[in-house]
Amino acid sequence: MSLLSSMELFVAVANARGFRRAAETLDMPNSTLSRRISELEKEIGVRLFHRSTRKVELTEAGQAYFRRCESIVAEARIAHESLQELAERPSGTLRVSMPVDLAISYLAPSLKAFGEQYPQIDFEMDLTPRRVDLVTDGFDCAIRMGTPPPTPSTLIARQVGLLPRYLYASPAYLRGAPPLKHPDDLANHQCMIQFPGGGKAQWTLSSRKKTVTVDVSGRYTANNVSMCRKMAALGMGVAISAGPEALEELERGQLQRVLPEWDFSPIPVYAIIESRLIPSRVRLFIDFVQASLKGYSAPL
Repeated sequence: MSLLSSMELFVAVANARGFRRAAETLDMPNSTLSRRISELEKEIGVRLFHRSTRKVELTEAGQAYFRRCESIVAEARIAHESLQELAERPSGTLRVSMPVDLAISYLAPSLKAFGEQYPQIDFEMDLTPRRVDLVTDGFDCAIRMGTPPPTPSTLIARQVGLLPRYLYASPAYLRGAPPLKHPDDLANHQCMIQFPGGGKAQWTLSSRKKTVTVDVSGRYTANNVSMCRKMAALGMGVAISAGPEALEELERGQLQRVLPEWDFSPIPVYAIIESRLIPSRVRLFIDFVQASLKGYSAPL
């Protein structure tokens, strides 16, 4: 890169037929330009310019070198510009693994705009709960909720969101259930347990500066947020969800927020990629995910 840069400076001086004019074009000090050309001459072992107080002319060797360098520098510029154009118009198939609830509730509404902005990108989205192997399964990126598992040194986890979570239940359920005015009251309720645990779990809620951890239990356990929320909307108990996920049920009056002064610690969202050198389509998608979650997120 240093040699190519020196060649570019040499071509600029030859075209400008002087150091001062070339330095102005290149926006660099004349002394620096002169030193760089002298270093180039020393490196290749020949004088490239005849210098005088009146003018600067190419030597015979300089003329031969200029004919070669001019085409090399031009090709390098074309290559650089073509890569910039490719970066601005990314293409190819983007293979990404995402949680189904996050994809449907948060990303789907704005994914159309992303696809329209980058029409040469095709999408292959895996929405199963399995944890894919980016390398073996050939995925470009995985979006994960919660603290990411330990990753090999070849993988990088970038936090792109921090989603608040609340408690919801149906009005019908609440009418026939015991009072629910404090987190401790949850011990007397059917709670939708979102992860396998034998129908039991501990929920930690916070209100201002106070934090309470309560043992909860329920007849129904599922590893899917939408299923727990749907069961709550059917009057089967209390479920954890985020506002955007529960919006449809809230608008229909199927759910209402309970213990509104209490909430759970926000759940982080991470984008996991294989390396720091990633295709532009992957980088743009990760930026898109972060922008899409920004309106819902607590500050990162």
